[in-house]
Amino acid sequence: MLTFEIKHQDRYSRGELLIRSFFGWLYIFLPHSFLLFFMRIWGLILSFIAFWVVLFTGRYPQSFFEYQEKLIRWNTRVSARMFNLADDYPPFGLDARDEYVNVEIQYPDRISRTLVVLRAFFGVFYVAIPHLFILFFRFIWSQILVFIAWWVVLFTGEFPASWHEFIVGTLRWQTRVNLYLAYMTDEYPPFSGRP
Repeated sequence: MLTFEIKHQDRYSRGELLIRSFFGWLYIFLPHSFLLFFMRIWGLILSFIAFWVVLFTGRYPQSFFEYQEKLIRWNTRVSARMFNLADDYPPFGLDARDEYVNVEIQYPDRISRTLVVLRAFFGVFYVAIPHLFILFFRFIWSQILVFIAWWVVLFTGEFPASWHEFIVGTLRWQTRVNLYLAYMTDEYPPFSGRP
């Protein structure tokens, strides 16, 4: 079970929008990406170990799971700013909290060993290809909405709620696919970005 929310604000800061648009790559993307690069490497190592643990025990190590959840939360905080879905600066760190971003992943009691093997060998065919095909076009439309919303926020200070939900839904969908392919859940990701 995934809770994935990026709060829609009543008003957005035009000043922050302009600063983020022109300098966000420098003061948000670069410092966070530098740290996240190393955190993701560790996350990949933990995923590899978790695969073998799940294969033999049917359980995902809880400390590994918590690390991955925190890493996803951090990535989402940065994405929310880079897509202009939230104002303020995204906090650094695995344990940081954000008033605009809420990502909670329910820890599974058991993970199917059969599904783990199936995902390892055939996941690209029955999960990655069909979902990524649709997500590719969804991301293109999301980028178009981000571009148009930039102008709307600049002139009105408001981000259209339906556009906001569509973009958040795209990120939610992508996260569900990642969770399934990373053996963190047995629930096949729905072809939907709805909560």
